[in-house]
Amino acid sequence: MDHMNSDSPTDTSCVDCSTDPIESLKTMFVDMVQAGRIGKGQCPAMRPVFLKPHGIAAAEFIIREDLPENLRIGLFAHLGKRYPTWIRFSSDTTPTSTDFKSTLGIGIKLFEVDGKKLLGNPDAGTFDFLMQNFDAFFVDTAKDMCEFTKAGVVDGNYDPYLKDHPKTSELLDAMAKPVASVLSSAYWSGLPFKFGESQFVKYKLEPNFYLDPPNHSPNDPSYLGADLVARLKKSEARFRFMIQLRTDPDQMPLDQATVVWSEDLSPPIHVADIVIPIQDIEARGQAEYGENLAMNIWRVTADHEPVGSIADARRVVYAASAELRRNVNGIPLGEPNSPRPLISPAACVDTHIVRAAIHPAIGIARVGDSENEFFIGPEIVDAPADLNQQPNFYRDSTGAIKRQAARFRLYGYNAAGEVVRELTPDNADIVWTVHVANRKSQWYEFQYALDIPEAVNAPDNAFALRNPKVKAENRIKLAIDPGPRSICGRNISGGAEHRFDTGTFQAASDQPVTVPLGEIQTDENGRLLFLGGHGKSASPTNAPVFDPDNPPSFNNANDWYDDTSDGTVDATVKINGVSIPVESAWVVVAPPNYAPDVISWRTMYDLMCDVYVNAGWMTMPEKPSFTDDILPLLNRLGGLQWVNKGFAAYFGKGCPMDFSNPQLLAKLSYKPKDLNQADPYSELRRAIFHNFRPSRPVVAEPVQWPHIWPWIYGDAFGSFPENGTGNMLTMTGLQEGLLHHWVEGNFIDDWSDQELKGFSSFDQVPLKDQPHTLDKAALHYCLADTFHPGCEMTWPMRHASMYSSPFRIRRRSDSDPEPDYGATMTPIKVQQVDGPLYAQIPGSITRWMAIPWQGDTAFCRSGYDPDFDPYLPTFWAARVPNQVLTEQDYQKVINLDLPREERIAAFNQRRSWLRAIQDANTADVMMRMVAHFNELGIVEVREGIKDDPDIPEYLYVETLIAGKLKAAAEYATHLLESSTKPLTNLDKAGWASHEQLLAFRAVRVQKR
Repeated sequence: MDHMNSDSPTDTSCVDCSTDPIESLKTMFVDMVQAGRIGKGQCPAMRPVFLKPHGIAAAEFIIREDLPENLRIGLFAHLGKRYPTWIRFSSDTTPTSTDFKSTLGIGIKLFEVDGKKLLGNPDAGTFDFLMQNFDAFFVDTAKDMCEFTKAGVVDGNYDPYLKDHPKTSELLDAMAKPVASVLSSAYWSGLPFKFGESQFVKYKLEPNFYLDPPNHSPNDPSYLGADLVARLKKSEARFRFMIQLRTDPDQMPLDQATVVWSEDLSPPIHVADIVIPIQDIEARGQAEYGENLAMNIWRVTADHEPVGSIADARRVVYAASAELRRNVNGIPLGEPNSPRPLISPAACVDTHIVRAAIHPAIGIARVGDSENEFFIGPEIVDAPADLNQQPNFYRDSTGAIKRQAARFRLYGYNAAGEVVRELTPDNADIVWTVHVANRKSQWYEFQYALDIPEAVNAPDNAFALRNPKVKAENRIKLAIDPGPRSICGRNISGGAEHRFDTGTFQAASDQPVTVPLGEIQTDENGRLLFLGGHGKSASPTNAPVFDPDNPPSFNNANDWYDDTSDGTVDATVKINGVSIPVESAWVVVAPPNYAPDVISWRTMYDLMCDVYVNAGWMTMPEKPSFTDDILPLLNRLGGLQWVNKGFAAYFGKGCPMDFSNPQLLAKLSYKPKDLNQADPYSELRRAIFHNFRPSRPVVAEPVQWPHIWPWIYGDAFGSFPENGTGNMLTMTGLQEGLLHHWVEGNFIDDWSDQELKGFSSFDQVPLKDQPHTLDKAALHYCLADTFHPGCEMTWPMRHASMYSSPFRIRRRSDSDPEPDYGATMTPIKVQQVDGPLYAQIPGSITRWMAIPWQGDTAFCRSGYDPDFDPYLPTFWAARVPNQVLTEQDYQKVINLDLPREERIAAFNQRRSWLRAIQDANTADVMMRMVAHFNELGIVEVREGIKDDPDIPEYLYVETLIAGKLKAAAEYATHLLESSTKPLTNLDKAGWASHEQLLAFRAVRVQKR
């Protein structure tokens, strides 16, 4: 009973248990114990007894419908009535003491109870029960309770009293008993109550289940609260509310609380049920609501008036205690008119922002030749197909390709690393600063990835500088570096100060050439928009883009530039005038995405996750999700059907490995619920796993075999012997680990045959997930491997030294200039400490890529060994298609009036995506790509056939001509059909407009 010792120097002369035990109890409990604790700073003020809460739960108190007439009294007269209820579970000990061997209390407050109440506002709709997990009280009367309390609170020693009152000592020892759960314990009122005019009862609660009590103190001193939280999250709980009628006045006294009413003389009668539904009792505000409720056994109607001197004392003491506690805590006095609803609001968040970060950490912009129009790059992953998006969405009305803008947002974080809110001009002062550059011509040639094993001993592994004739002191002129630009505010666009148009290029010519690299804008919310260049590549001296007598010139054209770029994205942020640190980001400008909805088998996001797992920055899931981790590695193979005919034949709709087939996916995602049950599909999973190329060579299955999945070339293909291990793409260690878990049955079977519905807009993403969603979405639509060199970024991105943290590129300080690496770059030099794979400067990500960028786009195709397969393997078809479904074939597919065989043949038909430019020598093809990259088709989603066994619901179709060109296209078609001139001569004819020329070329492509 040490928790009842006095903490107050209150005058004790007024404590007189003989003349006024009730007022004396009020003095000791409220004025001395409770006020003393408050005086020492207890915050919030707490109850004097049963002050350790285990949890507060919403419930229903349901009157039985089959009560006999004699029990239909007061509260129990309304058969079937369901009273909203709140219940407080507690122990009669201090909050820091263990739950083990404490006395449990339960406070029950009913709402919507009619009738005048005996305490407080008589018209209040509340009605209270107070019970404990022992069937008797430890003293008989209020006078006894006063003397016992005085021994501890005033005299400071319970021992003399307990020695003189052995029954009280015995009862106290018995009351301190261990229980396993507050939901499995029985509770009693201990005190009697009226039941109508002439009857008296005691109350009892019986749980619907029992648990054996623990035999020793659990490690968690608050185990009862943790148990209550866990149980109510999983299932509802029930109690039977019982009344025990007083049938023998001699053996059932009214003012001797230590006397137990024998259940043999009067068995308890089940009159009501308490149902506690599933809920999260840790939900925001719920515990505080329960602690602010005041419970008093006198808050009842006259039919249920408490009886006995201890009950009289409780009326006074509990009311005074509740008033003091509410006054100190600033809680309005009085009973609530209605119960708090059972709600689960978001948890409280520390809203003090201590830092900010820019997301995406690596943003991707793309070039396009449209003068003014652009679209925002992806901000969510795998959004549902949008059939409302008009064909040629990615082109403007002239047929030019729109630029893809990278949009950056700022998020504020609290000290715990939690997202507080997005920062905009509404709540912060923000200035954005971007610095991009193009350093391709200043950098080294690209021949192959310098980090692959084959490169170490290769005779040609010392890569020379591009433009080697430019002297060292002049090589700075090869870098296109316009310097930083800053912007702030909303809807800012068009200003000269926001354009990166002061960078120049000078190699063989005498005069520098200005090369614009794009501009920055802000949207209506003040977020940063970065737009890159227009896809222009050129030579000031008209130097050849490829010299057949100098093979290294392929993708390394001397005296050439392009307007791709990359660089830093910074922001300064002040909140209420106070500056906060900001994590910067990076932007990379890449070629157009000619198949925007097709996902590579391995994305740049996948690759970076593998890097971070190996570096210890991230961990592989112990139990991968089938839907999130395994299914993408399977169904992305089918997604490549829209850009490669070989993938279409094997992984397409209705084909042998159609991973969109619900029947197949049901097998692949099946996992026995019973560990003793046989797994019927384990061998199927294993067989599929063995189809994938392992991350390391094995004797039985050489990784260079082209028929092993994925059918994609590796970094070494085309630069090393055909039997090289790097010629074909392998799984990363992370991918292999995830699939291995799946094979062994260690995965979460969370797939269903319902269509997976992702977020259709970024606004639907919860705030806490938005930063990572942006980071992932930007990289999800980028390629990883084959790095020869690639599309957006290349092989340096698989080195952890490139990053300061996940997805954040490590920056080189302005005070720490990059060293001169010499005339050549080698596999050893490239990985030296503080070398080019360490801290980065603007332009150092894209400098490893091809120059001009159109080179790889025109040449990295598929089916290089036609004796094996004319379509397989492929390079990076997801961004640069190989074979596509044309508009003409699409129209046949959806024409239900045509014979099915003709429609199926049209669906299986695939045309070469590069068919308009590829029938020429290497130099001519590259020049055509430079001149006409904007005229190649873009693969866009169109409506397919629903519920067809061979044709998907959504089709991805090559689109070539925008609406404004329709008339010009019709004219060009007529001219082609009526002219006797060769097509090549027509291409040189005089055209009335640029639109007619574009239309002619597009129609000519379709006719071939």
